[in-house]
Amino acid sequence: MSRMTARSSTEVLVIGGGPAGLRAAEVAAAAGANVLVADAQRSVGRKFLIAGRGGLNLTHGEPVENFPSRYGAEAERWRDLLQEFGPNALRRWAAELEVETYVGTSGRVFPRGQKAAGLLRGWVHRLRAAGVRFDVGCRLTALAKESDAWRVEFERDAETMAVDARAVVLALGGASWPETGSDGSWPAMLQQHGVEIAPWQPANCGWTVDWPPQLLERAEGLPLKNLAVSAGSETVSGELLITRYGIEGGAVYRLGPLLRAMAEPQITIDLKPQLTIEALRERLANAAPPNEWQRTLKLSPSAVALLETFFASELQDAEQLIHRVKSFPLRLTTPRPIAEAISSAGGVRWQELDENLMLQKLPGVFVAGEMIDWEAPTGGYLLQGCFATGTRAGRAAASWATAGH
Repeated sequence: MSRMTARSSTEVLVIGGGPAGLRAAEVAAAAGANVLVADAQRSVGRKFLIAGRGGLNLTHGEPVENFPSRYGAEAERWRDLLQEFGPNALRRWAAELEVETYVGTSGRVFPRGQKAAGLLRGWVHRLRAAGVRFDVGCRLTALAKESDAWRVEFERDAETMAVDARAVVLALGGASWPETGSDGSWPAMLQQHGVEIAPWQPANCGWTVDWPPQLLERAEGLPLKNLAVSAGSETVSGELLITRYGIEGGAVYRLGPLLRAMAEPQITIDLKPQLTIEALRERLANAAPPNEWQRTLKLSPSAVALLETFFASELQDAEQLIHRVKSFPLRLTTPRPIAEAISSAGGVRWQELDENLMLQKLPGVFVAGEMIDWEAPTGGYLLQGCFATGTRAGRAAASWATAGH
């Protein structure tokens, strides 16, 4: 049995030390509130660091007017949130930490050096200098209203600690990458208070494919580059990677919401989107010898393997070959497990939140980041969404706490 060991108080309690929580703490402290950040991990920013392993993608360089559509539903809400803290503001924020950013060839915005660790160290140092306190290694166990404050209980080892807070920002993350602390285990706690939660689903994830063994022998681990990939009425450009279990890559990640809605998910791949059907006909007509279509069409080994594995009998007929190159169908089975996904869909439904991201059924409790039911493609939109919601929640929480509610 755990025992109560400590009880403290603060004006604003931020639970979760990811980018949304840290940003909420930063904004609340700047507004003059006394702020405590609590996190279940032994250090903050675990997912931020993992996201930055391959190059930290802070935001995207496209016009901010395009951003709301990247988040699917609630475009007006996102327009409002991004007006308060959009991509230009995020780049200025990094510059204040003496981190220069640049726009890559893909339009993605990276910090110079591309690594997350240095940026996170500078950020935490600035937060501490602003008076933000940290308590790590403590897991949220209970949330209850007590008089004019919220009583929040945490467990650390076999001990229980309680914090009284005038306002609470929940930034507990989604359900992907549970090793970072985003284990998606919090919905039951809010459901006890009548808060409606959309079920978790993997987002920005790979899909399983029932590959024939001969395909894997030839193409496992090989990329398919410069594709146009379609699902339903939507077509995206990008790349795919053939894996032991199926496919990964930005193209299938972006089509995830459509694919999850299909009873029988399938994509159609244009292996040569830069060439028209007429251009392909001309190339094949002028080929010498005519049967060396792989070299004539400059197809990658992975593309050749797909065509020869699934449609070998059709490839000697030029028109059938062209049809398969321009329209290669691939049936998918299921999305990969949510623990492997880059992000998750699901969480607190927007209808439960007011314009300040406060839970309408729990006045004084605000929500930020991937706890909210939104998803966005990779490319900087995920972090941008966390910073934007963290900014709104932090500012509103400080206002609530200092206004004497």
